[in-house]
Formats: sequence, structure tokens, C-alpha cells
Amino acid sequence: MPHIFSNRTRWEHAADAYAQAVAAARASTRPLFDLTESNPTQCGFTYDPAILASLAHPDALRYAPDPRGLPAARAAVARYYAAHRAAVDDRDILLTTSTSEAYSFLFRLLCNPGDELLTAQPSYPLFDLLATLEDVRLRPYPLHYDHGWSIHIAALEASITPRTRAILLVHPNNPTGHYTSPEDRAALYSLCTRHHLALIVDEVFLDYRVSDSPRACAASTTFAATDSPVPTFVLSGLSKIAALPQMKAAWIVARGPQADRREALSRLEVIADTFLSMNAPIQHALPAWLDARAPIQQQIITRVRANFATARAACSGTLNCLEWGAGWCLVLRLPENELDTDLAARLARRGLLVHPGSFYGFPPRGRLVVSLLPEPATFQQGIRLLAAEINGQGEESS
Repeated sequence: MPHIFSNRTRWEHAADAYAQAVAAARASTRPLFDLTESNPTQCGFTYDPAILASLAHPDALRYAPDPRGLPAARAAVARYYAAHRAAVDDRDILLTTSTSEAYSFLFRLLCNPGDELLTAQPSYPLFDLLATLEDVRLRPYPLHYDHGWSIHIAALEASITPRTRAILLVHPNNPTGHYTSPEDRAALYSLCTRHHLALIVDEVFLDYRVSDSPRACAASTTFAATDSPVPTFVLSGLSKIAALPQMKAAWIVARGPQADRREALSRLEVIADTFLSMNAPIQHALPAWLDARAPIQQQIITRVRANFATARAACSGTLNCLEWGAGWCLVLRLPENELDTDLAARLARRGLLVHPGSFYGFPPRGRLVVSLLPEPATFQQGIRLLAAEINGQGEESS
């Protein structure tokens, strides 16, 4: 009998050993130290009750759709960038319900079926599903680590084919926590110009710089502040900026040569108008939420700084923290004598949850990734248990 479903949704649903171990750990009554928790609403932060009051804007009862987003909401996004010393015209902003939707819009804008996008490795494992759903192919380009992270520009250029349409960049990267350096930024612009490529830059963690090093400070400028020589699309949203992933508000900022920018926005407007997915209450509340972002951001930055210090103190011997400067994740280096998924499954059975590095595109041995968002007591106990286990001193937890 012919299959009635498309190939693009033919996914493997069977849980592997790691997923099974995680599910069992969550279902167990024994103590659980979850170092994978990255949802800020589950990490004990204090939110202002006025957040909910902002949803009661009286104009939210009136339906007045704008495919680019309501002018007041786009103006609030422009003010956000002004605080980052970037002059952004609100006419160059298009609101979406999430950065995932923003990626979907941009893949449709830039790619025909079978076209290719270049994406960094390691990076957050979201793009694979999005690309599959849009009939787009991903080709990885490597990040290089040497007392800090950088783009392997030569390998990136070698990955370009006649079907390449854009380079995807996360700034700062998740999970490596590094900003794109000024040197790498200049090289990307040059490469995109020579090969007629667009640049898609995800900046959801832009505000979470925790390193005061000159290198991090120099690199942490938004791409929206740059007079880009190529079509450039900067993505962000409230999920990270205001730590409100449940409110579903994000955006695209179009940069680059004026003619390309205007054409891109005209086409994006048609795509957005086809769905009109942004709802009115969220758009009317967005200005208040953006204006009130500082307190929750400070709570998060304080937390991740403290947890990073705890990790550095606990990680000795054969377990080490890689260089990190922004965001909520930390990459740990350990001996390469066990598959990371096997190790993570074994840790889960002991009540400790971590992410295998291979989930983010690292080789399958030698890397684990943890979140720096968990409450300090949980993080401290978890990271100490991990260090003891990796250093060969693990004992069964009670």
C-alpha cells in the first residue's frame, strides 16, 4: 500500500538508550540533578507580575493585522537595538512568533527545494528539522578551538557549492558561548560578497555576555549595527531577551544593500501575510516586556556567573571547562574513552542529567554540555557528582 505521508516527516520515533535513561530518571522518585534545564521559567527566577497585566491592553480586542507586525511593537524592537548602539528603522523589522518561524520564513525567501545552507558545527540542533521541513539541505562548517573559538574560514569556503544560498551564524554561539570576532565577521562579509550569499545571524543570546575580557567586549556588537555589504538577516526574540519563551514573540531585522533589503522585506511581507501568525495581545504587550528586560537579565547573568565559577572550581583532573563568554550553556572536555551518549545514559541512571556533546555536533567522544541556569544548589551537587564520576571517584548516590 502506498505511503500517504511525505518523506520530510519520516522521522525515527524510537527512543535510544540515552532518551530511555532520561525518561526513567525523570519518572523516578530518587533525587534528580538536572543540568540540562534551559527553560528560565523553571529555574526559580523572580518574574514581575506586571508581565501578565501587559496582556490586558484594550487594543488587543481589535483586529488590525499588519503582516510586518504592529508599528508600536516594531518601534519597541528598534528601541532595543538603539540601546545596543544600532540605528534600526522599524520598517526594516518583521515580527514572527518565534525564531523558528523566522528561520522558516527566511529559508522560503532564499532557497528553492534542494538548495543548501551552511551551518556551524558545533551548534544548537534545531536547524536540521527546520531545513528538512523546508526541503533545504544543510552543510556543516567547522568551528575551531584554540584557547577560544573561531570560524575555520578556509573550511567554510570549501563547503560552498553552486547550490549554497546563505551562511547561518549564531552570535554568540550556543553551546560554545563565543561571539563572532571582528576578524571573522570581516571574513564572512568578504566571503559572502565573493560568492553572492546571504547571511542569517541568530542573536538570541546577545545580551548575556558574562565575560569582561577585551576579546568578548570587542566581539559582542550586534550585526544590526553593521553596514553590511550583503543581504543580512538578524534574528532575536523575547524567549531569551526577556526570558519569556512561552510568550512567542521574535523578529527579523533586514540589513544590507538597500535594493536587496527592500526586495527581501517585500517578499517576506507576502510570506508573513499568508499566515498572520502573530497575535494581537502579545504584540501590544511586547513594548512593556522589552522595556522591563533588565531585572530578569541581571538575575540570569548573576546565576550563570555563579554556576560557571562553581563549575571551574569543581572541574579538575580529567574534566575541564572550555573557554566560555556568553549564553547559558557550558562545554566540558573529558577523556575520549567512552561514547558520550553511553556516558550520559549511565549518568542519567545515577540521577544526573547532562547533554552528550554529539547532540550539538561535537565528535561522539570527549564532550558534554551542561546548562548554567539551574538553581545553585542543584548545579553544585550535580557538577560535583559529574566531576567525581569522570575522575573515577563516583559512588552510588543515595
